[in-house]
Amino acid sequence: EAKKRDHRRIGREMDLFSLQPEGPGFPFWHPRGMVVYNELTKLIREQLERRGYGEVRTPIVLSDELWKRSGHYDHFKDNMYFLEVDERSFAIKPMNCPGTCLVYGHRPRSYRELPVRMAEFSPLHRNELSGTLHGLLRVRLMAQDDAHVYCAPEDLQSEIADMIEMLQQVYPAIGFDPAEVIVKLATKPEKALGDPASWEKAEAALADALRAQGMAFEVNPGEGAFYGPKIEFHVTDALGRTWQCGTIQVDFSMPERFNLSYVGQDGQHHRPVMIHRAILGSFERLIGILIEHHAGRFPVWLAPVQATVLSITEAQGEYAVAVRDRLRAAGVRAEADIRGDKVGSKIRDAILERVPYQLVVGGREMESGQVAVRLLSGEDLGPMAIEDFLARIRHEIDERVA
Repeated sequence: EAKKRDHRRIGREMDLFSLQPEGPGFPFWHPRGMVVYNELTKLIREQLERRGYGEVRTPIVLSDELWKRSGHYDHFKDNMYFLEVDERSFAIKPMNCPGTCLVYGHRPRSYRELPVRMAEFSPLHRNELSGTLHGLLRVRLMAQDDAHVYCAPEDLQSEIADMIEMLQQVYPAIGFDPAEVIVKLATKPEKALGDPASWEKAEAALADALRAQGMAFEVNPGEGAFYGPKIEFHVTDALGRTWQCGTIQVDFSMPERFNLSYVGQDGQHHRPVMIHRAILGSFERLIGILIEHHAGRFPVWLAPVQATVLSITEAQGEYAVAVRDRLRAAGVRAEADIRGDKVGSKIRDAILERVPYQLVVGGREMESGQVAVRLLSGEDLGPMAIEDFLARIRHEIDERVA
């Protein structure tokens, strides 16, 4: 079953992405794969707008001085790419957090502005060992639905609660039940930044936030990031394997290292708390997980091609194209297969490409202005008026039915 669901094979059959020897660990995204990528990004962006996040974009290449200041140089150097420019050493960023610290710190901040919520989807590069690379599940180039929130200590609980709520709204759309998500609290690793008191405070804040949400969790000792403890959200796929996707991390160390502050109501300078969070995690990894979880049969809203119109003979070619165009005008990702091949062969191709709806059009359908609707499962829904089909598929797309 695992072989049948291998995302590398299905990705090839669906023409989503390729892995080339010229870029080991650097996936090449094809047009259909980018549809999936962009739909997931859109899902998150809608949540960001609702929740008061601003999107930022910080440079991919930054001076190694920055990485020394952030602590990445000491703790993450072996996983970073370095280059020389004008006799200065630079690194290609493996994470977004130091860049957003510079955005926060570029001008004075007031308590009235807090919390400052920044989201970023920039590409990240990590020098993973070649032996550990595996399709999309372990890569050297990725982007994640990253965000950094700078808040007053008293806002920590409500911000974490908002992040958990966001996760609970997003996961059903991709086919995971939030009630079945395994929650872990990852605590201080051996090599860590900051003093023990800050770590204890951060761990307590995360545990309190989970309890306040009534969420059961287990402790994952020593598995926190070097700059702070984290809540990990693990999903279980169709094969019973668990994958860590979402994370929420509390960080007292980086605001200290970047000397970040805000002026409080008392007119004094105070240190903000920084929360790092991702709901989906790496898009590359998530898409690999989703391909295997759904065996390539994505929910309709996420499918690269949502409906394909298949003509029975060449006589219906023009009608098939007109139906496709009507679907496209209604915001459906549709194709038309008007090759001279037998309709059975066209259906097989559509199944291989995991197209959720196959709309067969013969002489009868053309005369009545209808389509014969067939599901990817093989179920036949029979003839349907185009408007009725549109109402059905638009509901699945608009509601992100999984």
